[in-house]
Amino acid sequence: MGMRFSEICVDAHDIHALSTWWSTVLGWPAEPTEDGDVVLRAPAGAGPDWLFLAVPDDKVVKNRIHFDFTPADQQTEVDRVLALGARRVDIGQGEQSWVVLADPEGNEFCILSGD
Repeated sequence: MGMRFSEICVDAHDIHALSTWWSTVLGWPAEPTEDGDVVLRAPAGAGPDWLFLAVPDDKVVKNRIHFDFTPADQQTEVDRVLALGARRVDIGQGEQSWVVLADPEGNEFCILSGD
């Protein structure tokens, strides 16, 4: 028996604002679900869909899992997502080839150096 990786669930205080932000970052369409959540539909071959679920609490500690993105041009993408509202964060990574950022609700993600 096998399983298919179908969704990444993202807890959010404001599912509409955060899913809109990630929709802009990724260029994926956002749509409401029948349950009142919001899903970002991944293009074919881009990985699982992202499902945004409303939670009442704020994020308070470093993520136990995070996203890594590999762009064609690291600095261009870092500048773009910073302009959209991401912020640089220090999680103790020191000087590295990747850049650690956080989305508007504080969820860390990395932009790796290009190929």
